[in-house]
Amino acid sequence: DSYPDIPEVEEDGASFFDNALKKARTVAEHTGIAALADDSGLEVEYLEGAPGIYSARYAGPAASDDDNISRLLEVMRDVPPEKRTAAFRCVLVLYEPDGRWQTFEGRWKGQISTRPHGSGGFGYDPVFFLPDRGLTVAELAPEEKNRLSHRARALNQLKNYLKESLSK
Repeated sequence: DSYPDIPEVEEDGASFFDNALKKARTVAEHTGIAALADDSGLEVEYLEGAPGIYSARYAGPAASDDDNISRLLEVMRDVPPEKRTAAFRCVLVLYEPDGRWQTFEGRWKGQISTRPHGSGGFGYDPVFFLPDRGLTVAELAPEEKNRLSHRARALNQLKNYLKESLSK
């Protein structure tokens, strides 16, 4: 609310990093203060990283989470379990008004299940299976998801960077 005239940023970059950098730079340049932005999504190894930067619109521009999940499961229908590896990925960019920036990345590895399980979370959480836990992200307690996620991993890197920077 402090900066109501910040322009909308079109996420048209070729990577998570490109989109996060563009968002953070736009806000920092507009406000004159440091800005933090992220871009994240699901990367499926069998699909050579897709849906990737198109995660939110994998089934089309106005796709719902259910639409995106349905499309992913259809594309992966005949893929055997050992080839269903995937990762949620988050790229954060901290951008300073003087043009300096730092980037932080978090990955959360799992597999794509053959059907949705659980009612928590959002996006691809119902089909992102965590073999070490024996359940999907949608079946995790919110606190556990927030502690383990790709965003948490990227934010922990940022936190460590800030601690180091402030102690210098």
